[in-house]
Amino acid sequence: MMAVLGIDFEIKTKGENHIINITADVEKMLLESGLKEGIACVFVGGSTGAITTMEFEPGLLEDMPVALERLVPKRGEFKHHLRWNDGNGHSHVRAAILGPSVTVPFRNCQPVLGTWQQIIFIELDVKPRTRTIYVQMVGE
Repeated sequence: MMAVLGIDFEIKTKGENHIINITADVEKMLLESGLKEGIACVFVGGSTGAITTMEFEPGLLEDMPVALERLVPKRGEFKHHLRWNDGNGHSHVRAAILGPSVTVPFRNCQPVLGTWQQIIFIELDVKPRTRTIYVQMVGE
């Protein structure tokens, strides 16, 4: 019989470009759920954070902010910043491009990921934040 279960956890960020490996947190939620097989949606509420997957290693931790700066330069003109004067228009655009969630299948209470693939959160806002990560699981 299919079940739906939602669990959340909080993380504290250091501000812009802080990348946090949340794979172990998601694995813990899956184990606690009692579900053996299904899909898990990992989602962050808010418009300046993102969740994706990548290899969580020092080179990529440096490469990702550089790539985001090339894609959406911080010093660009953003109507959001002009309207609100909060300096994070680029943060909103970067978050919209990366997205707030990933959906990952799981088997035997473990996420199905590639050998070097981890689930990560990227703080894109210009200041430290406390973020709530929601994990919604559907399975049996």
